[in-house]
Amino acid sequence: MRKRYLLGIFATLSLMAALNVGLVINQTSLAQTSAPTTSGDEVTPDADPANQPFTINGVTWRNKRVFIERARCSTRVPSLDEQERIERPTKPSGELPGDVITTSAPTGPIQVHFHVIRAANGIDGHVTNQTIQNQIAILNAAFSTTAFQFQLASVNRRNNDNWFNSGPDSLEEAKMKRNLHLGTAEELNIYSVNMPGGNLASATFPWDYAAHPRLDGISIHYSALPGGTAAPYNEGDVVVHHVGHWLGLYHTFQGGCHTPGDSVSDTREESSANFGCNIGRNTCNDAGPDPITNYMDYSDDSCMFEFTFGQSARMDSQWNQYRSGH
Repeated sequence: MRKRYLLGIFATLSLMAALNVGLVINQTSLAQTSAPTTSGDEVTPDADPANQPFTINGVTWRNKRVFIERARCSTRVPSLDEQERIERPTKPSGELPGDVITTSAPTGPIQVHFHVIRAANGIDGHVTNQTIQNQIAILNAAFSTTAFQFQLASVNRRNNDNWFNSGPDSLEEAKMKRNLHLGTAEELNIYSVNMPGGNLASATFPWDYAAHPRLDGISIHYSALPGGTAAPYNEGDVVVHHVGHWLGLYHTFQGGCHTPGDSVSDTREESSANFGCNIGRNTCNDAGPDPITNYMDYSDDSCMFEFTFGQSARMDSQWNQYRSGH
């Protein structure tokens, strides 16, 4: 409810600001133009925040759009062929009248193993127990409308420069996971690291587990945990987003405006990822406003607050097919 209330205020203030800006523009001389670009890598100054340089985790991007396209989420995007292959086992066969897929959710909270990877000095990358508990609480609040809840089972701290600076799908990340992974397909492993290149996080999908069980889990830049420095992605929703992947959800903009999209019928189609909090954004005109408040978009943490019923049902079926009992 807090996020919904703030979004309402945000929309009102945005409208007032837009009216004020319009008055200023009418009073400003057209002769006041931006300085010309002096090199191919530089950009002309632009008053639009969307076109301003964006810095996060010590890396400066040309603008926020470039950041979200390249580093916001490093989870791989399945091809259409893979998507069809994965969807087939979780769909009714159509051979029998009323044929349905029986789904099951965990009988208790998912056990979470949290691996805090620090630099060799034991200082850089340190994550407190309170931050970890806060993250678990945020996960439980976000998934409260689904069958999934989470419980901290263990905290493991290691000092290792190579693991600390490991990137998505790198050799060092694989070494780290193979050494530290705990539990079964039903248990969630989270690794906090210092992802290079401005990346925030990456996750594996449920169907990846059979081939690579010890690589299963989520890696996240420690600064994107609750209270970290990776604003506006430091309220705990980066982990929520990637747990969505771990439970089988795609991005809301998967496939753009085309079927099968994200394979969920009640998330509106979206041609591209959202950034910021663009209320009323509509990139697939016949589908209605984009689902920018959905956890599986790329909106700022403060803008996201929901999973749909269809996403909840999909996570149930993915759990039943690829995680339950494995």
